[in-house]
Amino acid sequence: MTDPLPPLRDVIKAFDLGAKKSFGQNFLLDLNLTGKIARVAGDLSNSIIYEVGPGPGGLTRGLLANGAKRVVAVEMDRRCLPALEQIKTAYDGRLSFHEGNALEVNELELLTPQDNEKLRIISNLPYNVGTMLLIKWLTLSDWKPWFSSLTLMFQKEVAQRIAAAPGSKAYGRLSVLAQWRGRVKIAMNVPAAAFTPPPKVASAVIHYEPTEPLDKAVRLKDLEHVVEKAFGQRRKMLRASLKALQVPVMELLEAAELLPTERAENITVEEFVRLAKIYRQMLS
Repeated sequence: MTDPLPPLRDVIKAFDLGAKKSFGQNFLLDLNLTGKIARVAGDLSNSIIYEVGPGPGGLTRGLLANGAKRVVAVEMDRRCLPALEQIKTAYDGRLSFHEGNALEVNELELLTPQDNEKLRIISNLPYNVGTMLLIKWLTLSDWKPWFSSLTLMFQKEVAQRIAAAPGSKAYGRLSVLAQWRGRVKIAMNVPAAAFTPPPKVASAVIHYEPTEPLDKAVRLKDLEHVVEKAFGQRRKMLRASLKALQVPVMELLEAAELLPTERAENITVEEFVRLAKIYRQMLS
């Protein structure tokens, strides 16, 4: 479908939508690029898309033009609402939007899926809350979650941390939280020059699909606690960094079949899950 609206630069000028740092805004104006991001998630024809921080609607238009059944957006900046209303009219009401803070939103109250509609989150996340939103979605107590996939833009460094493998400098808490019950990849890189205004760093789009947990018996809080302590003193050996768990560390590591001289950055997601399970057993 061809997008029926004026170029985004004209929309920004017409509604006086200069990007604000306070909202973490960097706008994508190239509709070819936003369409490419939309297509990362696959067929959208039976999907309700949840978008955070649409701004003047560059990605929103990309999603609708590429066949999204509906888009539901949450935007804090009320200056952007008239531009979103224009998109809603042009796309026959397939867009609905709400003014608010996405960190406080109950998404299911907004999305109201019907029949076999899939729920997907696709967003160029505001830089200032992107990681917090990801953690909100990754740490849902009920799993599998309400969404079928996440397709999210982050600063490239953050995207690399989410998708990192053990043994790399980027590997850490976000890597483990994402990968213990989901598949994640970096789908595309986006240069700083693609944004208005251009940020100081490049960006990347990750695509995440939830899976069954590596071990259903492991509690999220236990895994978070073990990972937090292990990476809290990243350069220390496990025998030192895990003392903060306040259980017999050498017994814990022996039961998990891990060397006490190993460091957190070399522990696989599976091994962290095993650590968390044994940690809970030692507390019982």
